[in-house]
Amino acid sequence: MAISSYFSTPQRANGYPEKTRLSNGLPTYSSAVQEKMNRHGRSMSWVVPVTVAIPGVRTRRLRLYMPNLSRVHHLGISRFVRRRGPMVLCFLVIISVFAVLSFARRFGPEEKQWTPNFGEPSTLVFGREDLQRIWKWEISGGHYPSKREIPEQIGLTEPPLNPALPPRKAPSLPSRFRPPPGPVSTTTRGDGPRRVYLDLQGQPPGVAYPPRPVPGSVADLDSVMDHCDFSQNKYVRDCLEVLRVGAGLDNGNHVRRGKMDEWKYIYMEQDRENFTEPAQMSLGNVMAPRPLQSTGIQDPNAGLIKKRGVEWEPPLELRPTLQHTPYSSLPSPCDPENPRIFHLFWTGPFTDKPYLALLSFLFTQNLGLHLKDGSEPNVCRPEFWLWINPGPAASIPNPNALGDMFDQLKTNPWAAPFLHPRFKDVIKFKLWNTTEQLDGVPEIKNEWRELRETLFNSGGHIINVPVEKQQTSSSIVEEASNATNVDAKPSATGGDKSDEDDMLNRLGSKSSSSYDRLSVILSDMARFVLCHRFGGIYLDADTIFLRDWEELWGWKGAFAYRWSRLKKYNTAVLRMNKNSALGSFLFRTALRNGLDFHPMTVSRYTKDAHLEGLLLRLPDALFDSAWLNTEVFQRERPPQPYFTEFADFFDTPAQSSAQPQALGFDGFFRGAYSYHFHNFWWKPFDPSRNWPDLGPRFSAGEKAARAAAMPDIDPEEWVDKVADDKRDLDWATVLKRTFEAYIRNERPNMYGEWLQW
Repeated sequence: MAISSYFSTPQRANGYPEKTRLSNGLPTYSSAVQEKMNRHGRSMSWVVPVTVAIPGVRTRRLRLYMPNLSRVHHLGISRFVRRRGPMVLCFLVIISVFAVLSFARRFGPEEKQWTPNFGEPSTLVFGREDLQRIWKWEISGGHYPSKREIPEQIGLTEPPLNPALPPRKAPSLPSRFRPPPGPVSTTTRGDGPRRVYLDLQGQPPGVAYPPRPVPGSVADLDSVMDHCDFSQNKYVRDCLEVLRVGAGLDNGNHVRRGKMDEWKYIYMEQDRENFTEPAQMSLGNVMAPRPLQSTGIQDPNAGLIKKRGVEWEPPLELRPTLQHTPYSSLPSPCDPENPRIFHLFWTGPFTDKPYLALLSFLFTQNLGLHLKDGSEPNVCRPEFWLWINPGPAASIPNPNALGDMFDQLKTNPWAAPFLHPRFKDVIKFKLWNTTEQLDGVPEIKNEWRELRETLFNSGGHIINVPVEKQQTSSSIVEEASNATNVDAKPSATGGDKSDEDDMLNRLGSKSSSSYDRLSVILSDMARFVLCHRFGGIYLDADTIFLRDWEELWGWKGAFAYRWSRLKKYNTAVLRMNKNSALGSFLFRTALRNGLDFHPMTVSRYTKDAHLEGLLLRLPDALFDSAWLNTEVFQRERPPQPYFTEFADFFDTPAQSSAQPQALGFDGFFRGAYSYHFHNFWWKPFDPSRNWPDLGPRFSAGEKAARAAAMPDIDPEEWVDKVADDKRDLDWATVLKRTFEAYIRNERPNMYGEWLQW
C-alpha cells in the first residue's frame, strides 16, 4: 500500500515527491507563512546574532551572539528581568563576548584568530605623511620587490612606481566593466626589468654535487611565502622540498616528475633595453584612485593611534633615494649600495660556537677558496664581520682593547685558524664599542645618553646599570682571555668570585643558570645598529649555514623571520639596508620607547605603523626548521631530521641516532638556508673531541685545546683511538666533523669545490 501510494504521487526530476500545490500553482505554504515560521524559529532560539562595528576597521564587522530576551519572556521570568534588567544584560554581554573570543582563539584557524591586545599601548610616534614617505623611499629604491598590497591605512593616493617589479600586461576592458577606484592605492606600478625564472639542475656527468647559484640571481620571496607560510597551513617539510628542488639542491636525487614551473622561485633580472615594455599595465596599477579627501576625512592622521604622552615626531631626515640597478648593469660584481656583509656579535672568550658558524660559512658560501690564492673570482664574495665585545656588556673598553683582542685571538685555539692569510679577505674581526657605535647612528647620537642607565631594556624589562658601575667595569676587558676557566680570575672591582659572576660582570653564558642576559639584550640592539650603519645581514652566533645565500642577497628588501607560530619577528636573522628609511624609523621609534629592540617590541613598532611589509617576516622554515616541531606543531608530517626539542641536535635520541652518520650534512634540513640551535652555549658540539680538529696546519692550537679538554693526559702521549669515540654520533658532532674535513682537504665543500691553500 505504501509503495503504490509513493509511486502514485507526482515526482520531481530529482526523484523526490512533488509538494502539494494550490490551484494557482504555488506550494501549499505561502511565502508569508514560511517567513512567519522562520521568525518564530528565531524567536524561540536562546541566542540571536548581532553584528557590531570593529573600531578602526571600516570594512569588517564582528558577529556576536546575544541572549534572546523574548525567550526569557516565554519562560515567565520577565518580571525578574524588568527589575534586574540592566545588571543581568551587562553580565550576559560580558559572558557572551568572552565566550566568543575564547572559542575563536581555541578553534579558529591561526590566521583568523583575533587576540585582543588590551595590555600593549601604541608605540607609534610618526604621522601618516612620514609613513607615506618611508614607503615611497623604500619602494623607489628597489627595496620592495613584492606584489603584496600596501596597507590602506598608509593612505597613498597614487600607486608608486616600483623599479623592482616588472610591468604587467592586462587585457583591455571597457570602462563600464572596470571596478570603481578605491579611496586609496594599495598597489605599486611595476617599472623594472623582466624576470627570467631559472631551471637549476646540474648536467651529467657533474651531478654528484649541486650547482652553485647563478651570480646575481634573486629569490622571489612572494613565491616562497606562497609555499612556506605557516598562516596558510603550509608544512615545513613541503617548504623545504620546494626550496631544494627550485635551487637544484636535489641534484643526483631528483625523483619528482612532471612540469615544476610553480616551484621555480629563483630568477634573473633582464635589462630593460633587452625587451619591449608592454603597452598596457594591469588595471589595478594604472587606475588613479579617488583622493583621500573625498572620503570626508579631515585629520591627516585619522585612524592612526599615537603613543600616549608624546607629540608626533618631526619629519624624518632621509638621504636621497637610491637607484635600483640590476646585477647585469653593475660595473663590477659587487653593488656598493648593497654590501654583502654577514655580521655576528660575540661577548667573552672565543669558543666552539662562533668557530662552527665560521666553518659553516667557509663550507657553503661562494668565497672563491677553490681558486688558487691571488685569483680574483668573478663573483661578489660575501664577508663575515665578527664583532667582539671583549668585556661584560656594561663595561667600557680600555684604550688598548683592540690590540688586546687580537693578542687573545692569536692564542685562542678556536679563533686562531681564522687569522690565517687564506681567509683574510672574507673573515674580519672587529672590536665592538657601544659608545662609538651608538654615536655612529645619526638618528639617536644626540639623545641616547639620556637613557644610559636604562640602556638594557628588553621587552620593557629594564636592568639598571649605574654610570659609575659602567666606568669601574672597564678594566674587566683585560681579563677577557682565552682561558677556559674565566671564573678563576680575580674580580676587576676588587670583589670575590661570586661578585664577578653577578649579572653585570658575566662574560658569556657558561650554563643555563648563569645566563649572560645583559649581552643578549645588547645584541638585540647591536644587530640593528650594525645593519643600519653598514648594511648586510646579521646572524645570531647559534646559527649554522646550510647553503649559499646568493639569491637572498639579490632580494634587496629587509627581512627577519617568524617567531614560530606567532605573527612576530625573530631577529636571529636580520637583513636591512644601509641608512634606510626603515632603519631611521626604527631608531627614532625605539628612542621614544626606551631603546627597546627586543624582537617582540620591534614587531609592535612595525605593526602600529603599518610597515610590516617593509620588514618581511619570512617563514621560520628557511632558518629555523625545527622550531614548530619543538612547540608540538606539524608533528604528524615533520621535516628531516625530526627534533621534538632543540637539545636533540646535541643529544640525538637513540631511536633516530643512526641518521646523522647515515645521512650526513645532506640529510640535515636540506633546502633551509641555515639552522638556529637556540643557545646551548655551554654544550659542546663534539664531547669526545672538544677541540678544533683542522689538521697539521693548526696542530699547535689543537694540542693546546686538547690539553685543556683532557688535563690528565700528556698531549705528547695521547693516542687517537676510535674506541674512545662515541658509538652513535649526534647531529652536532657530524656537522662539526664535516666542516673540519673540508679544512683538512679530506673532502670538498657542499658544492664539490676543494679548498686551495
